[in-house]
Amino acid sequence: MQIQGQIVDIQNKRIYAGEITVENGKIISIIEKNHDVKSFILPGFIDAHIHIESSMLVPSEFAKIAVLHGTVATISDPHEIANVLGKEGVYYMIENSKKVPLKFHFGAPSCVPATTFESAGAVIDSDGIKELLASPDIYYLAEMMNYPGVLFDDEEVLKKIHWAKHFDKPVDGHAPGLRGESVKKYISAGISTDHECFTFEEAEEKLSLGMKVLIREGSAAKNFEALIDLLAENHENMMFCSDDKHPDDLIIGHINLLCARAVAKGIDIFKILQAACVNPAHHYKMNVGLLKENDAADFIVVEDLVDFKVQQTYINGELVAENGESFVAHIPFETPNNFNITSKEISDFTVSGSGSKIRVIEALEGQLITNEIHHKSKIVDGKIVSDTENDILKMAVVNRYENTKPAIAFIKNFGLKKGAIASSVAHDCHNIVVVGTSDTEICNAVNLIIENRGGVCAVNDASTKMLALPVAGIMSDKNGWETGKLYQEIDAMAKELGSNLKTPFMTLSFMALLVIPDLKLSDKGLFSGNTFSFVDLEVE
Repeated sequence: MQIQGQIVDIQNKRIYAGEITVENGKIISIIEKNHDVKSFILPGFIDAHIHIESSMLVPSEFAKIAVLHGTVATISDPHEIANVLGKEGVYYMIENSKKVPLKFHFGAPSCVPATTFESAGAVIDSDGIKELLASPDIYYLAEMMNYPGVLFDDEEVLKKIHWAKHFDKPVDGHAPGLRGESVKKYISAGISTDHECFTFEEAEEKLSLGMKVLIREGSAAKNFEALIDLLAENHENMMFCSDDKHPDDLIIGHINLLCARAVAKGIDIFKILQAACVNPAHHYKMNVGLLKENDAADFIVVEDLVDFKVQQTYINGELVAENGESFVAHIPFETPNNFNITSKEISDFTVSGSGSKIRVIEALEGQLITNEIHHKSKIVDGKIVSDTENDILKMAVVNRYENTKPAIAFIKNFGLKKGAIASSVAHDCHNIVVVGTSDTEICNAVNLIIENRGGVCAVNDASTKMLALPVAGIMSDKNGWETGKLYQEIDAMAKELGSNLKTPFMTLSFMALLVIPDLKLSDKGLFSGNTFSFVDLEVE
């Protein structure tokens, strides 16, 4: 097979008319050859850090859509399913991914559970990490979000890092806001990347200390604008990632969109492609071709180097997408699940109050971090209730692994004027998280999730919209387009109920993520990420 076009040679920083010959899935030759083909041929894009589960799709269904955008490979942390199903969840993802051409490179989830302050469905200790890292299907130790464990020399944490070093596999970081002597110790432990930088100064410091920084632009956390100006001077040590990408956003685009935005900033095209295509392959020792002779034939053909409209995607020499049509076949898959709880009562969501001020989680648009604010509580019949006038809404986290009393808190900036929204996609343990305007609506939303053994829903009186997620309670059994359409409908309903967030469900999914400061809610109670301890709802 011969393919002609304008060859983009990233290493030598040149573009020339040429022809590629492919045999048996490999590039046999790349030669300069005069022709009039205007399309550009370049290595395929790599998402340098993503949780496939957050697309609400199993890997084989994710692949169908991703190849349309020129993605040929991912660095995938199966942290979400591991918190639900443990090692078996990791193996489930690996086996499903092997049935499609896209090259998924999975890591060993380092923090299952992420903390001891929440209830997960499984535990992966250092012996489990050793088992996973010994596998050739595991390429790295995934994000070490227990940075306090690193800083205070936690024995289990250090054992996990030891096994990564033993098997000569890199260790990913996760340390939002960590600076100074603390970040120096964190890096010295052997941690090589961070995708959690949310300010220019933080990323600049971490780069100066030898860490590789990922520019993240996902459905909720959006750090592109804050970090992109670092790329020109640090292109050899930066990568692009999405981290979490909901299905409707994935349908629109992937890493190709970040490349287009970087070009619009006036950054050199070769530096952009170094971050988008080359750096992840080298850092993680990926099984991905980089448009060189004898490499695997993993490359894409794009219309131009401005918008990166993908005309063709090849993986191992196989044409897997062309002009908006995906050739990745549907693969039947199982739907493992461990929802083990019964329906709740309205009384489960009541909380008594004295009328004093309460701690309120302040959700921030486009950020995983939150603030703690204090606000006078609204009391009805001795109970603290949602205060829609001031946008202080009741929130609950419900343990989905065993029947326990829900944990209650209050949150600002969701904006609901009526109804409730709920989801079993709730990082990291994927218990049920819900925000609503009344205890009745909150209870109805939670019970709808329980009835479907996982999903995302919006409810208001007799009106409901539900996207069931029967695969571990976090992934759909439908294809990406159908899942994306259902998700868009539920997202639209949430906004009809009053939410002014761009991505209310993605933001909701992070409100139980304890390892991102400051104030969050686990199934065990209200938690401060700054002090790493539980705090009372009412302020003394």
